[in-house]
Amino acid sequence: MESLRPEDEVVRICQDLIRIDTTNFGDNEGPGERKAAEYTAALIEDVGLEATLFESAPGRANVVARMEGEDSSLGALVVHGHLDVVPALKHEWSVDPFGAEEKDGLIWGRGAVDMKDMDAMILSVLRGMAREGRKPKRDIIFAMFADEEAGGTYGASWAVDNRPELFAGATESISEVGGFSAEIGGKRAYLLQTAEKGIAWLRLTAHGRAGHGSQINTDNAVTRLARAVTRIGEYQWPIEYTATTRQFLEGVSELTGVEFDESNPQTLLDQLGTVARFVGATLQNTSNPTFVKGGYKANVIPAEAEAYVDVRTLPGQHEQVLEIIRDLAGAGVDVSTIHNDVSLETPFSGNLVDSMIDALHAEDPGAAVLPYTLSGGTDNKSLSRLGITGYGFAPLQLPPELDFTGMFHGVDERVPTESLKFGARVLDRLLSSY
Repeated sequence: MESLRPEDEVVRICQDLIRIDTTNFGDNEGPGERKAAEYTAALIEDVGLEATLFESAPGRANVVARMEGEDSSLGALVVHGHLDVVPALKHEWSVDPFGAEEKDGLIWGRGAVDMKDMDAMILSVLRGMAREGRKPKRDIIFAMFADEEAGGTYGASWAVDNRPELFAGATESISEVGGFSAEIGGKRAYLLQTAEKGIAWLRLTAHGRAGHGSQINTDNAVTRLARAVTRIGEYQWPIEYTATTRQFLEGVSELTGVEFDESNPQTLLDQLGTVARFVGATLQNTSNPTFVKGGYKANVIPAEAEAYVDVRTLPGQHEQVLEIIRDLAGAGVDVSTIHNDVSLETPFSGNLVDSMIDALHAEDPGAAVLPYTLSGGTDNKSLSRLGITGYGFAPLQLPPELDFTGMFHGVDERVPTESLKFGARVLDRLLSSY
């Protein structure tokens, strides 16, 4: 076969994937992931591995392939990505969001950061190992899921519930939103994701008395809903330190020489630049109203009005937070769950963590590596139901001036080509040695 290193084709694969529109609107509408899944399966089968492609619903396609290791009795490692992307409004972008244009040394397009960059790294490394006949130490299960951007109902969650045999023997997994670099105190540090907050997407339904808009109405559903939304949106959740965030801030303190003052974490967040927003959201629970709806005519008071709230919970606090939300909603407002998923937290230690650190140090000797908590969620939540411990490790060495974390779901999403090549090299080292 043609001799290609992973870094030789990772950029092309990333561009090919971005050019396939896999927009996920969250309502099972849109193009779906089928075309991207077929492209992915073809790349896998091109190097002699068998790819299992399956749909959870028409167009909602997933791909799983297993590479046999030298010792299949060792716990298998799941290396997974997702094929869907959030919507992109073309008029807001300076480039075609699905053009995958290469400009100024970066690949521009929806999914360049979240997460077709990592998908391309995974596929390029898989292909390189298969071409060269390099067997990993343990079985590696490569997976590309649908629907991550809407909670994984048609993707990882469906696969776990309906095709668990594909993950037989797996004990650990790696995926997105970790392993990227940030400049902290003038030094480069890589943030390895060892925890993620829980998710609760809630619907508030306020009830009242319908009537004419010209009349006095002291039982107004819209007014009741507005008060509930205000209470929830303005609630001041206390700062709390999980084991992961404490270890992260202690590491930042060591790098910068700035004291870790538990009563004022802002002094350390100020050392993080653009990453501060990303990390700051993990120091407390959050509850953000996202949209409201109710009524159908200006002079008609409706009997019901609805609002939606995105709640993210610290590890171990999910039920406690939801109880507070119900209290804040108050009488006459029902709280129901649209989507609910667990928080995750695992120690920053063990063979896999050591191997990830070693792989980074092989490409960037002496760089700091710190654990952190993700304020969002990944498909590791679904895999955890099979007893699989997940980490975020999509390694990228980034220029300090690039607001990388700000581009998740943002406009003009882009990733440096050299960062993709760096990531392919690091991931290749990890999967070849662990």
